[in-house]
Amino acid sequence: MFDLKGAIAQAKHVTFMTGAGVSTASGIPDYRSKGGLYADAERPEYALSADNLAAHHAHFHDWVVANMYHPEAKPNVIHQALAKITNEKGTIVTQNVDGLDRQAGATHLVEFHGNLYRLYCQTCHQSFDYRDYLQSDIHAKDGGVIRPDIVLYGEPIANAVVQAAVAAIQQADLLIVVGTSFVVYPFAGLIQYARPDATLVAVNKEPLALPAGAHMVLGDATQVFAEFV
Repeated sequence: MFDLKGAIAQAKHVTFMTGAGVSTASGIPDYRSKGGLYADAERPEYALSADNLAAHHAHFHDWVVANMYHPEAKPNVIHQALAKITNEKGTIVTQNVDGLDRQAGATHLVEFHGNLYRLYCQTCHQSFDYRDYLQSDIHAKDGGVIRPDIVLYGEPIANAVVQAAVAAIQQADLLIVVGTSFVVYPFAGLIQYARPDATLVAVNKEPLALPAGAHMVLGDATQVFAEFV
């Protein structure tokens, strides 16, 4: 069995690539599993699209507020462990938009798909508190539509974010995939930037399709990372 604790101890730079499975233990539904956010939703890819925001901003707002905000959620042991490890010697590159890595104290963090709790008016770019957004998506002063700073279907990821993620992958001598099925692109494609000598490990309850030479740690990530906190 792969010695994850030993590998982390010996690594010079650990980069974690994380997804929705990291936050399920905090009570936030994931996307594609049974009972996940997309299980019962009607055309969620359209609901969360730039086209829907542009054409039906009220529907977009109502769907996002009803399905994606979980302000009561707190960082779990995985967030805490990853923050502790990367603050010392690494980076977290996450698909998650829930802000829990930041709440856990992670300072070396790339939020690849943005953050639900950063909001701005599309007309004047003034920032807003999420509690205001829960009430209305209209900026009273100029009538602009307020939106969360997340990457929607049909939108590109900002070049600066992509560059930061690529740099984090290239720096790592140890890459650890946690809480993601690793099928969402361009996120999954970041692995192509890994150094030839980097060790790749995935922590997941089910086996994943990984490149040759990668290591699979099967188990519940909350148990796997509990000893790091």
